[in-house]
Formats: sequence, C-alpha cells, structure tokens
Amino acid sequence: MPMPRWWGHINKRVFNPHALKSGRWAVLTHVGRNSGMPYRTPMEAHPVEGGFLVVLVYGSRSDWVRNVLVAGHATLTVNGEDVEVTAPRVVGEAEAFAALAEGVKRPPKSLRIREFLRMDVA
Repeated sequence: MPMPRWWGHINKRVFNPHALKSGRWAVLTHVGRNSGMPYRTPMEAHPVEGGFLVVLVYGSRSDWVRNVLVAGHATLTVNGEDVEVTAPRVVGEAEAFAALAEGVKRPPKSLRIREFLRMDVA
C-alpha cells in the first residue's frame, strides 16, 4: 500500500470535511457495501476518454473503492455537475498513464502508487 492506512483515517476526519466544503474537488457519492449509507468522498478525478480516472493514493483496499467496486456505479460531481459513473475497475500504471492527458501530473515514483480506478460515464 503506497500511503499508510492511518494517514487515510486522519484525512477522512480532517481533510475531507474541509475539501467537501471548499467545492474545489470532485466528489464521489457512493453507498456503503454493508451499511447501505450514502458517503461523499472528495478526490482528484481526471477526465479520460469515456470516463474518469482516479489515483488510488491508499490503494484499492480503501473503503470507498471497495464500496464503488461492489455497487458497480456511483455519482461523481465535477465542477458542480453530477455525472453517473459505472463499470468501475482497478487498472495498473500502464493503462492509467496511457489514458491520462499529456499535461496531467503523474504521481511521484517515491509514493509507489500502482493502482488507479477507472470509471465510465453511464
């Protein structure tokens, strides 16, 4: 896992509430796989052909990633517009970097991020 899980718990309680209020980040609305409760997760979602790509800073075992994979769909709010996304799948570096536009920064190699989430626009 690229980033320690404990850092993700801090982000969930400290960074995420501020990010949600700021309106500067894309927000993924998804449903808990066990609770059925709706959750909102701020993230950096990059547009790619036919959908969006998200860098999985905490890996594919993050709760929100597992929720989206199990549900098979979610709603992504980008620039105030809701977009239904479907067919979520974890992809590797090669596929992710091939899909990203030239100007989009790649994660630093030192973070050892190898997983990305690709979602199609419904």
